[in-house]
Amino acid sequence: MTRPLRILVVDDEPPIRRLLRTSFAAAGYDAIEAEDVSSAMRMLRAEEPDAVILDLGLPKQDGFDFIRIVRETALTVPVVVLSSRSDEAGKVRALDMGADDYVTKPFGTDELLARIRVAVRHRLQRDGEHAQFETGDLKVDLVRRVVAVRGADVKLTPREYDLLRVLIAHAGKVLTHRFILREVWGGDTDVQYLRIYVRTLRQKIERDPERPQLILTEQGVGYRLRAPD
Repeated sequence: MTRPLRILVVDDEPPIRRLLRTSFAAAGYDAIEAEDVSSAMRMLRAEEPDAVILDLGLPKQDGFDFIRIVRETALTVPVVVLSSRSDEAGKVRALDMGADDYVTKPFGTDELLARIRVAVRHRLQRDGEHAQFETGDLKVDLVRRVVAVRGADVKLTPREYDLLRVLIAHAGKVLTHRFILREVWGGDTDVQYLRIYVRTLRQKIERDPERPQLILTEQGVGYRLRAPD
């Protein structure tokens, strides 16, 4: 298992943030917090959360502004609105602007967590990924970020998981070193880093890391993940 789902809570009420932080921790999720749109955008870029819980009634700029900015910058992070506004017009406006779901206060935490999981799953599907991936001994739940090999959970570092996810997104295709380095590291990085991470990832998911059957080397070009079964 790699890092837990990370949720950005954008709400200017400390009691609500505290309640959500406690509820998410009990469910095994991480919560990061922001109290206005500007700090939320900074957190979004710095922390790369898996989903956002958004209150519409924020100071200065409101939740509608946040949705607009996020979607105009082509960020695909799922946004679940959590608001005391129950008017139909507000819900429709938020959804039309790009929110993935809308939950009205007061709310049940189990329902909210379920809505988050659904939003993450839908976003993966829209981005061309499947919620579940399976090939050989490897099975990955891309919503819960659970990696299992022969039925046993495997702990990956965040970088190892990012590498695996890129390979999964293009399973069966040859990916060049440059492409993988750009997708995982975000720019020019020594290819030796990639070789090191591929080696450690193979040690965790391959039956025999010296004779890999899942992550295949395309000599002088890059790597290819075995296509799904």
